[in-house]
Amino acid sequence: MDNPPQYIVADYLAEVTMGILARQTKGSKGGYVTEFVEQVYTKNATVISKKNIKVITNAGGLDPLACKAAIEAAAAKIFAKDQSQIPIVAAVFGDDIWTDKTRRDALEKAVSSNTSLPFGHLGSSDTNREEWPKGREKSILSVNVYLGAAGILQALNSKATIIVTGRVVDSALVLAPLMHEFKWSPLNYNLLAAGSLAGHIIECGCHTTGGNFTDWRLSANSPNGGWSNMGYPIVEVENDGSFIVTKPPRTGGLVSIGTVSEQMIYEVLDPANYILPDVVLDMTQVQISQVGVDRVLVTGARGKPPTPFLKTSGVFVDGFKMSGELVIGGAESVEKAKHVADAILKRVGGVLKKMGQEDFTDSNIECLGSEHTYGPNSKATRTRETVLRITVCHQSQIGLTLFAREIPAAATCMAPGITGFGSSARPSPSPNLRHFSILVPKTLFPNLVSIGSGSDTITVTDAVDLTGGGTGVSASGKQAKVVNNSVPLPSVINTAIATTTTTSATSKKMVRVRLIELCYGRSGDKGDSANIGLIAREPKYYPHLVQTVTADKVKSHMRHLILGSVERFELPGAYGLNFVATKALGGGGLSSLRVDRQGKTYGQMLLQMKIEVPESWGLVVGGGGTQATNLEKSRL
Repeated sequence: MDNPPQYIVADYLAEVTMGILARQTKGSKGGYVTEFVEQVYTKNATVISKKNIKVITNAGGLDPLACKAAIEAAAAKIFAKDQSQIPIVAAVFGDDIWTDKTRRDALEKAVSSNTSLPFGHLGSSDTNREEWPKGREKSILSVNVYLGAAGILQALNSKATIIVTGRVVDSALVLAPLMHEFKWSPLNYNLLAAGSLAGHIIECGCHTTGGNFTDWRLSANSPNGGWSNMGYPIVEVENDGSFIVTKPPRTGGLVSIGTVSEQMIYEVLDPANYILPDVVLDMTQVQISQVGVDRVLVTGARGKPPTPFLKTSGVFVDGFKMSGELVIGGAESVEKAKHVADAILKRVGGVLKKMGQEDFTDSNIECLGSEHTYGPNSKATRTRETVLRITVCHQSQIGLTLFAREIPAAATCMAPGITGFGSSARPSPSPNLRHFSILVPKTLFPNLVSIGSGSDTITVTDAVDLTGGGTGVSASGKQAKVVNNSVPLPSVINTAIATTTTTSATSKKMVRVRLIELCYGRSGDKGDSANIGLIAREPKYYPHLVQTVTADKVKSHMRHLILGSVERFELPGAYGLNFVATKALGGGGLSSLRVDRQGKTYGQMLLQMKIEVPESWGLVVGGGGTQATNLEKSRL
């Protein structure tokens, strides 16, 4: 490590991860990410100490205090002969508002008095809002608020060198050290927005350095080992909020306009109002430019005052679920798979009825290998090899036990060509977890910070300042000026926006090409909503994409998956479009019965949609993106 970073951040938590942790027993081996202590910190503690690197991670999960204690115990053992090297470890907690009685009482009072609000994925226009699961309280496993940067900042200001948190927003892991180093004012919203954007771009690790990248061959075949030696992202941030994204030397992957743009739009809803506890980030005017090999400059983030609420996510149990798989080969494998699935469900349903039990509360049949997720756009319905995947839900484990017995029986009494299980063992039931979100007042749930061996707990509230007319109230109650200057769009973007007619309108001949020839794309999940972001490969394509790729076209193309609405948002600074689809994931990451419960394939699907473009652009008709990949390669 020739030029070590000042800070290393590690993001472990997601909605699905919190559900998994909620099923575990809290304690030294339960509620936090033990891998961080045992595999990351313990094996690198000496280097971290020697290089004076500060580490910030949300590996505390549901029990940051236990994680803190485990790190302290490991450090005491590692540095037994030189205790001066033992780090000051801090835990930021208070996000758990269910197991703590005082906070749970405050939550239940907020719910009953309607001071909490439903959570909408599309703001006031969202008719598919998430609400408190009334009547399900006894089934709730966890409820956590998404805290901001305040607790981490307090820990840094108190000399902590390793900080573990519970559920904080991912961007806070990066914003807090920037506020600490640069002494950024909590009222300078443009700087807070820039720091939050830096955190958002690197929060998913190699997603920014070629992982999950549209032009995947460039990453897989990159120098220094490609995917087998991927370099994790580094951000070099200036005091003015501009930053460069790069990666360590002699590592695989790549950092390009494409990789950074894709990650910027990943799991974003309204890009003009990306709501965080510390600031509302507007990324619509962000500009991304290549300034060197594996070096990308990001500028133009804008900020608005934060809201007085914190997003709150919870998990409750709604019966049990199970998936069973069979591999079916030969001609008509898809049709055989469908008949097998239908027979299994009928057999189990009949037995349940005779036992006086209810039928399955839900079921889903998927024929993997036949491009099942592509629905009517599939081109592989005549495949000769199919993995039949059946997923069922039941309020008790009885029905699932019967279902598990029928899976292997199908190999001898049903279709020819069944050659075993898709997985290695007979399926077993697991709790069917459901996710929900609401909004709660920030003032009810401050950060709690425990630092070092001290017994005192520090209380810090995330930003609640709502400003008007350029002024706000500081912590002391005095008026403070708010820095929130607009960032003008460059002329080339203004020209693109102002264009009311595109080349296609005047071209004499049009051809149909796949979107992958014109765009990068990436998709992700937010509860039961999915986002699909498209970034134009060339600025000249952007006006045409704005005119051509509408929300209605996206909804029509993916109508087999999207049961709610589709709304489109524009990001002219990065030449991007973001589509947000509600009721698109079959319930979301925890409870969905689909194989793609988080919408990770949706971007790839949309990139195969064809649109008309001017023939003069010279794009490959019917191509799969090879020409576009070559264009990207020529730029690097």
